[in-house]
Amino acid sequence: MLANFFKNYITGRVGDSGSSLVSYRTARTDSSMDYEDMSDTGYKKNVVVYRCVHMIARTIASVNWIMRKMNESHEIDEIIYKHEILELIERPNSNQYRATFMEAAVSYLMLSGNCYIMALRDANDGGKPIELHLLRPDRVKIIPGKSSIPEGYEYVVGNDRRIFEVDPENGASDILHIKLFNPVDDWYGMSPVEAVLGSISQHNAIAQQNISFLQNGGRPSGALMYNSSLDHQKRNDLKNDLRSLYEGGRNAGKILLLEGNFEWKEMGLSPKDLDFISGKELAAKEIAMAFGVPPILIGFMADATFSNYKEARYNFWEETILPVLNILSGELSNWFQILFNTDLTFWYDLDSIPALSKRRESEWNKISSAEFLTINEKREAFGYPPIENLETSRD
Repeated sequence: MLANFFKNYITGRVGDSGSSLVSYRTARTDSSMDYEDMSDTGYKKNVVVYRCVHMIARTIASVNWIMRKMNESHEIDEIIYKHEILELIERPNSNQYRATFMEAAVSYLMLSGNCYIMALRDANDGGKPIELHLLRPDRVKIIPGKSSIPEGYEYVVGNDRRIFEVDPENGASDILHIKLFNPVDDWYGMSPVEAVLGSISQHNAIAQQNISFLQNGGRPSGALMYNSSLDHQKRNDLKNDLRSLYEGGRNAGKILLLEGNFEWKEMGLSPKDLDFISGKELAAKEIAMAFGVPPILIGFMADATFSNYKEARYNFWEETILPVLNILSGELSNWFQILFNTDLTFWYDLDSIPALSKRRESEWNKISSAEFLTINEKREAFGYPPIENLETSRD
């Protein structure tokens, strides 16, 4: 019953026209167009953006999550691997598992700069969250508040609207809004796609030009020059004959036979003059740079070696994935603490990430070689319990 209700709710088929449907003065009205345009131009039609978003989202989706119990000094007292929050993340709703849910959440965040997660509560169990659902960013509008906390979130599908209220004291809501930094907007995040739209347009234009060039049999556009004058009928007949006999890929390789004093003059630059290949590669590298993905990881193998690839993969985790994980885990942790009334923190399991073994080995070597630490202090640093009745000597 809950699933059916939410299905109607999320698609805007709940015919409620009561007090929950309100209007407001200052709302972003162009977010839908921006998101649709960026998704179409920068994701569906651009292989580099698709690959970068796909890599970041799939990588984060592979990460395991844990609960942490912190002490008063903000140090980890205990790591918990079984908890109702972790169970909810493993199966957020009937249609998604953890990996598909997190992949979609991060993809929304990368493409729009915003990610909205809705908690569906069980009215028969004290309002405890039992499902999590992602809301399409272009369907959510923020109702601005008087302070940095919004008054609410409006979910719009067609002519149907639903308002999610926000507690003005602590910002608690059934909607979690995760956003990337935006220097010119107080409420909405900024997508990396916006910063690199010029390079995306260039990359798409070069790809389309190459397709058009190939469809024309590899021939650039040009003009057929005649030293004398032609009447209107002859001019049209000549243009139609040239189009039907020589234009397009199906006529590639045919010999052009001209009678009279005709001369062919190319009007466009050759691909060599335009340097399409290097221009396309430069645009692709700029796109990858905006997303923080090393070019070697998306197929630029000019100077690729196993060592370079391994180092690029490590840097990808350190400089791109971990910062995004910190944003996700911090926002989700604060939200879950309010929803579940717990003091446990929700965090990612850093030790389960194979790509960061280099970092762990370095830390372990430093601790192991530290002569000023006792064995129990070293064991504590590695997460192992102390050995009882062990002398505290540092020898």
